[in-house]
Amino acid sequence: MVRHFLSLLDLTKEELLALMARTGQLKQEQRQGKVYCPLIGKSIGLIFIKHSTRTRVSFMVGIYQLGAQAVNLDWDQMQVNRGESIKDTARVLSRYLDGIVYRGSAQEEIEELARWSNVPVINALTDLYHPCQVLSDLFTIKEAGIELEKMKLVFIGDPNNVFNSWVNASALLGFELKLACPSGYELNQSVVKRAEERGGVKLKIYNDPYKAVQSADIIYTDVWVSMGQEKDAKKRRKDFQGFQLNRRLVEETGKRTLILHCLPAHRGEEITEEVLENYAELILEQAENRLHSQKAILELLILGLPK
Repeated sequence: MVRHFLSLLDLTKEELLALMARTGQLKQEQRQGKVYCPLIGKSIGLIFIKHSTRTRVSFMVGIYQLGAQAVNLDWDQMQVNRGESIKDTARVLSRYLDGIVYRGSAQEEIEELARWSNVPVINALTDLYHPCQVLSDLFTIKEAGIELEKMKLVFIGDPNNVFNSWVNASALLGFELKLACPSGYELNQSVVKRAEERGGVKLKIYNDPYKAVQSADIIYTDVWVSMGQEKDAKKRRKDFQGFQLNRRLVEETGKRTLILHCLPAHRGEEITEEVLENYAELILEQAENRLHSQKAILELLILGLPK
């Protein structure tokens, strides 16, 4: 039966841990210059409706390194933009491709694509979830020597698609998750409900970031204005003024704390230049790990994890 990766909840805890272990192997082999091309002769379609730097490049390079070819599909130039149904589009693409990577807005759109696709569909970002990002982030944290199930992770800022995927990760692994955001920017309760059906989500919400970061192992932030929210940019920047990740906030943890940012960063808004540069090596490692973790996802969905 075909498997899709639309959210982290499409994985079991055991599969999540196995994917991280496999990510480590693929990263080590790539750095050693080993050639591993199990997908020779296969074609992976890339549907990127929303702008992308890291996701597009990491998928294209990863697909190439696995031996397959990436086929760029411009949604605006496809017949779906002229009224063809997603149902028909998915069934036709399944006759040509061995996998589809989708980056767009509506979660309902990718779910419809997956419903009718006979090849794996991977969520490279929707407005609801960003599972590839958080899978890679989990590997980055594990690689840094922090025990995932026991960590305390604080997300500062907008409870967006990345945060929703952190809720799913907490449900699978059981770590403590805190959200610090202004009043009026509440999290998606349907996301929490679905996650709680899989496991206990240890989630606390704060309107004061300085209280939230006490004893944090990880502080994670993202942009205040996500793609598609540009019309609200002025209001958001005003509302989030007290939620900047700066040196004072980092020092408030009272311990060695890792700083992560999924990028792109708006220096001087959600994070200061000083903090970003102090943790640049880790944040860039976080970005690189997208390449290796997405190769593990492709391998799992198309071939299954190696024995």
